[in-house]
Amino acid sequence: MAEKIMDVILFTCGEGLGHTGRSITLGRELMSAGHTVHFGAYGYSKELIEKSGYTVCEIPQELKLVGKEGSLNLEASIRHTIKSMSLRNILSVFRLVREKDPDIIVSDGYYLGILAARLKKIGTCMIVNQSNMEEFFQSKGSAVGVLGIFVRRFYHFIYHTVDRIVVPDFPEPYTVCARNLAFPQDIRKKMTFSGPLVRKRFSEVEAPDMASPHVLCTIGGFGYRREIFDKILVAAKMDHRINYTLIAGPSLDIGELGEIPENVNICSFIADPFPYYKASDLVISAGGHGTLMETLSFGLPLFSFPDQGHNEQENNAQVVDNRGYGRRLDYSVSAQELLSMICEVVFEGKFGENTAELRKQAESLYGPASVRKLLESICTETSKKCNLEVTPTFPSDRL
Repeated sequence: MAEKIMDVILFTCGEGLGHTGRSITLGRELMSAGHTVHFGAYGYSKELIEKSGYTVCEIPQELKLVGKEGSLNLEASIRHTIKSMSLRNILSVFRLVREKDPDIIVSDGYYLGILAARLKKIGTCMIVNQSNMEEFFQSKGSAVGVLGIFVRRFYHFIYHTVDRIVVPDFPEPYTVCARNLAFPQDIRKKMTFSGPLVRKRFSEVEAPDMASPHVLCTIGGFGYRREIFDKILVAAKMDHRINYTLIAGPSLDIGELGEIPENVNICSFIADPFPYYKASDLVISAGGHGTLMETLSFGLPLFSFPDQGHNEQENNAQVVDNRGYGRRLDYSVSAQELLSMICEVVFEGKFGENTAELRKQAESLYGPASVRKLLESICTETSKKCNLEVTPTFPSDRL
């Protein structure tokens, strides 16, 4: 282990588990290189980081996303977000930064931490897989449109404030979140495509003994997604040659599903999905960036069912479809149509050549180590506490 040279606060947005997975991955990489990491998170994100064995400082929730029946309700999300704001919450983040007095702050979708860092003149890095937030506010009424202008200005202020911006995705021309990126021209010099920030590499994982061909479904069986879950079950019953693992989620009573065919295994939760990725031929999921990165890093074709009205997920899914990594699907697809498309992948190898290239990219450009090196560079340039009068000794390059 290398000598400790950085003290880092890693702030995590809890809206979507992709932020949490990336934070755990980056935190582990930093600590394995000898750095000290303080996690800041809330809600289920905080719980998951703690279950991974780390101590977490609780921070206030910045953003509250609200929706039902497969759609994001923007106006309700705005109301809930505004109601949750308070001076006390804001000051608690500033107090945390003052108490920990880090060398550098990393924010994965959490903006109060960046503001606190600016006040303390601390080095900053923002992890971003979406910068065109104004898309959420288009065609939703004049009042919401005006708020969208304010939001855009705020984000541009943040982007100008931070030292570096990391896009945790494949570099062009392979970038999955490409349609979600709209940085001002003068900000692009700060951007770095780190490669996917996934917890494990393909070469590190051993596949379990699972029947083949195999489809992994991570879409869940809760609420509005239950419709897709049920269609996958129907498709599984139509062709017993294909085997399935379905992650139902803790809120679904598996006993309600009736008879489960022998070619289907249903789990409430899988703590480590990577062995399942390695043993599978196809993944069916929503459009969250984190799951897409995990899937494509393991070279698997992907069927994406983005939440309706969720611009980020819809854009991700469209890129998957356009670039031949898989398909963007919606809730109108029938079980028979779904089965036909699954057969194209597991029996005919459709999309496999394109996704195999992404696996090679992920192996050669190891995201966690790329970001760790970048943070060390920022610390060298901006920190007042890293004994910069002499040349610092950094951990060896593990890329």
